[in-house]
Amino acid sequence: MSFTIAVAGKGGTGKTSITSLIIRYLKKNGQVPILAVDADANANLGDSLGLPVKQTVGRILNEFQGEKLKIPQGMTKEAYLQYKLNEAIVESPGLDLVTMGRGEGPECYCYPNVVLRKLIDDLSGNYPYVVMDNEAGMEHLSRRTTQNIDEMLLISDHSVKGVRTVARIKELVTELRLNVKRQSVIVNFVPSELNPNVIDEMNKLGIQPAATVPMDEEVRNCDLERRPLLDISDTSKAVVAVNDLMTRLFQKN
Repeated sequence: MSFTIAVAGKGGTGKTSITSLIIRYLKKNGQVPILAVDADANANLGDSLGLPVKQTVGRILNEFQGEKLKIPQGMTKEAYLQYKLNEAIVESPGLDLVTMGRGEGPECYCYPNVVLRKLIDDLSGNYPYVVMDNEAGMEHLSRRTTQNIDEMLLISDHSVKGVRTVARIKELVTELRLNVKRQSVIVNFVPSELNPNVIDEMNKLGIQPAATVPMDEEVRNCDLERRPLLDISDTSKAVVAVNDLMTRLFQKN
């Protein structure tokens, strides 16, 4: 049985960076193999992890539906699709990655979400840990892509809007009756201390952050220098904060 971590929040909160640092923590502590899932149509988790993504679930589905299929003898269409979907798995030591990518049309991500969810279900038995970077906002929840989650990390940036988005996601999880065992809030991009207005908003909404992650020039430099966050130093302020959070969360299990 795999332990599944999902990362959610509004756009621009640093979800992908936090996801990458969580994966870094797991790898550093020998908690492998890990299945990383980029469930965002605007995929960039592969770049953050330093893994080249040559194929996505969405692209495979587009090609599969558009081409004249030459299905090998004795293989069903469904079995052939499953075979092709294996091409979307990027393998590396201790860490594999699956990327959703775009759907059938400019705004259609529903079918790839369904296929991705089944693919994750089929693969997860091979991995003790699954870490999912979800798309911005709450669409993945309303489509019920994110279910059976052991730990949902809700990311807010250091803003009142970010905190309000986190509150709405928490409400939606309850409304949809999603199987989420535990939710934890992370406030990202924090300067020297939390702004009083952000603290006030969290108090009004009954939100107690499990962690605050400081603004970190090292994280920014990794992006500018095209270096994976897996290679960031142990002394990075963001790494220290995420490592501390993950240690505490696993102690609670």
